Amino acid sequence: MKQLFLMVNDGSVKLIDTPIPIIKDNYVLVETHYSAVSAGTERMLASFGNKNLVQKALERPDQVKKVLDKMSTDGILNTIDSAFNRLNEPMPLGYSAVGKVIECGRGVTEVKTGDLVAMAGQARHSQINRVNKNLIAKIPKEITDYRQAAFCALGGIALQGIHQAQVVPGETVAVIGLGLIGHITARILNAYGCDVIGYDIVDKTIPGTRLKAFICSEDENAEAITKSLTKGRGVDKVIITAATNSNKPMDLAAAIARDRGIICMIGVTKMEIDRRLYYEKELTFTIARSYGPGRYDVNYEEKGIDYPIGYVRFTEGRNLEEFIRLISEKRADFTDLITHEIDFEKADKAYEMITTNKNNENYIGILLKYPKNETKWENTVYVKKPKTVIDKDKITLGLIGAGNFAKNTLLPIMKETGLYHFKGLATTGGVGTAQANEVFHFDYATNDYKKLLDDEEIDLIAISTQHNSHAKFVVEALEAGKHVYCEKPLCLTIDELDKIEAAYRNSKGELFCGLNRRYAPLIQQIKKNLYTDRIPAVYDYIVNAGFIPEDHWTQDEKIGGGRIIGEAIHFIDVIQYLDGSRLVSLNITFAQSEAYYKRDNALITLCFESGAIGNIVYTSMGSNKYPKEQLRIFSNGVVYEMDNYIKLNQYGKAKKTKLKFRQDKGIKNEYQYIYKVLKGDENNTAIEDAFESHRLLIREIKSNH
Repeated sequence: MKQLFLMVNDGSVKLIDTPIPIIKDNYVLVETHYSAVSAGTERMLASFGNKNLVQKALERPDQVKKVLDKMSTDGILNTIDSAFNRLNEPMPLGYSAVGKVIECGRGVTEVKTGDLVAMAGQARHSQINRVNKNLIAKIPKEITDYRQAAFCALGGIALQGIHQAQVVPGETVAVIGLGLIGHITARILNAYGCDVIGYDIVDKTIPGTRLKAFICSEDENAEAITKSLTKGRGVDKVIITAATNSNKPMDLAAAIARDRGIICMIGVTKMEIDRRLYYEKELTFTIARSYGPGRYDVNYEEKGIDYPIGYVRFTEGRNLEEFIRLISEKRADFTDLITHEIDFEKADKAYEMITTNKNNENYIGILLKYPKNETKWENTVYVKKPKTVIDKDKITLGLIGAGNFAKNTLLPIMKETGLYHFKGLATTGGVGTAQANEVFHFDYATNDYKKLLDDEEIDLIAISTQHNSHAKFVVEALEAGKHVYCEKPLCLTIDELDKIEAAYRNSKGELFCGLNRRYAPLIQQIKKNLYTDRIPAVYDYIVNAGFIPEDHWTQDEKIGGGRIIGEAIHFIDVIQYLDGSRLVSLNITFAQSEAYYKRDNALITLCFESGAIGNIVYTSMGSNKYPKEQLRIFSNGVVYEMDNYIKLNQYGKAKKTKLKFRQDKGIKNEYQYIYKVLKGDENNTAIEDAFESHRLLIREIKSNH
């Protein structure tokens, strides 16, 4: 299938071939018929891409601040690499579409295969979309021209603005900004029995939108005209649908609103409130959060958990249903808002129209029309290039998963080593595949990971998926005779660990766990000088981990296992490696209270066969301006102080080391080590430490429940 992406580095749009997404519980696969191009949101994205680096920085000072903060802790070159990786990553476009259901996952009862549905949020400009059941609405047979249902997301946004403004039938409502979403808002207000006054810089009235009046928003008499139309009162409610960098809509809204009126923002403008204007009328200002309650809620949008109707009448999904109801009952019609219908293969013309518009075309609603598919959708997409001759000196890689770590760290660094050939990429969704493949050019991409296991040319399977799937992929890859590199942690349970260890013992393949810090240059330097054979050492590792939202998948104990198993295994491994003796005990004390119950602040104590002890303080409560990782070691009259993998001080030997410009956590060295092991130049000793630390850590976490 093909999907449309914005190339953020230059602002161009590109159709990229990807395998179709795999169905998931509470999701449907939809073959897209039409998708709506947003002249507001998508124009801003495309325009941002067209800007140079300086212009991008000036437009997003919040992101510049993040970059500067990262430079201060992680080093200049690391930060630059990360920023450019993001800029080179294609961005999926689109969020409102209509199409036919071709497959339903478990838990979906609202629709069936063959049904036409409107879809929002997760609906991209893509031939196939995977959308959660809470973000679709079935289209009844009464709707003869279902193309207008492609505006459903915009309809949901309009409805949420109307709800937030607390509109009552019979009121007079001002709509500032008569673009597509402005007209949709006005027509819904018409359906609800409201008088609508439209405001814009130029007259964009359309007969199908029943306005009480149009007023030029820049007319100095706009306030006076409004009062003349409302018996001197002003409008009851104002809904701002404009997209501009100006603050004028905010000032106009205050001027035309009645005493104690309500103003709701659903567009994108400056929001500087003139206190005098808002104070004297005691106005209420509110912002509508996109399509409605459920937006940005992982439980709602990804897990398919709906809000009880007795508590939340209009959710995202129910706003979509309401939009479709208005159409099916002929209370509103949006067909005439479709001014352009452009073939999907020519999508670049639509984006030229909403950005530069060289032909000065008058447009309101632009739809992309998708070709009918007469063949079976492909699970695998091959790169159209001459057959690659694989360098026998390189390790041929198959990658399962294309999340942020894979795209921004694993693949760039593996590519930098020049030791690996990227052969096959397997993911469950089209977006990750396209983003990874567009930059790193695998020979093929697929939604069937078993194709990688069956590929005789692939030497090494790299696994970069969510934590709860690691064990399954590791075991199957080892049983297929492949070498395996798995991001940490290897697994989440003792049973999974037992299966992995058994598969490894019975396999010809090597197994590596992504515990890279032991390969860091500064850790290697400490290891070279550290003597622990007679007098036990004392290790102190402080981890200022930073905040991660509670609804992030790593915090889910069933999926991510929690932050301790997901990240703290790194720091245990470093101390384990440095001491060189068997880890005999591991204990965790969590910082918890009745008010704070999250398990992301902990004290981990380690005891080793050598008599050494280790202490790891892991916390999410610190400042991001403070270094993330600090290690202190006390041994034989020497103190080693390592600061965030950039600086190393050795007290007692009076030696200081500082890496220039770049933090180095050992990832490149790790991938070089893997290469040497697979070529027979090194022995794989690290995996035994990983088995040991995983077993103790998992047992301790389970015992703390």
